[in-house]
Amino acid sequence: MARISLSKSALLHETRQLKIYRRYLPSLELKRLQLIAERAKARQQLTDILQSQDELRAFIARQLPMLANHEVDLPKMARLEDVAIKEENVLGTLLPVLGDIKIARRPYSFLARPHWVDALVDKMAEMIEIKVRERIQHLRLERLEAAVQKITQRVNLFEKVLIPRAETRIRQIRIHLGDAERAAVVRAKIAKKRLVNLVEP
Repeated sequence: MARISLSKSALLHETRQLKIYRRYLPSLELKRLQLIAERAKARQQLTDILQSQDELRAFIARQLPMLANHEVDLPKMARLEDVAIKEENVLGTLLPVLGDIKIARRPYSFLARPHWVDALVDKMAEMIEIKVRERIQHLRLERLEAAVQKITQRVNLFEKVLIPRAETRIRQIRIHLGDAERAAVVRAKIAKKRLVNLVEP
């Protein structure tokens, strides 16, 4: 750590810095709390997506047990064709937002396939969309986690390093200046006493 200057100008500088740190810290803390709330919201949305995925699987298992029949050829009847991903700025963090999803359905002969294939294709398209939403939500959550970690580090830097260091320096400078002032008063009194002794016969 660099040696600090024990002067009045250094005291003024450290006092200004401390005021800046104390003024900036509440806004950082507020931003941290807002990011934590956004992260909690993103976690809840991811939980909802995963739950809807589980519900869809359960529905397919209940309503389409004929999928176990391997004699029916079921190549990919629905596939992801295009995904539009936008970005939104949430408290200085760019988060992905899902736009339009294009799912291509493979044409098939209604006479060559069983009647339940229509329902299966609809559910496959729905599952693809849920999977895309899950991936986007994971990305949002990852970015929010990184943002919360970064802002927490900044808050800790201000709370645990910069503010205490400035307070310590201010205290050291004040003690030094107080000691120097007292020493100057003592020297002045001694000099005055000597001067009086020299003048008196």
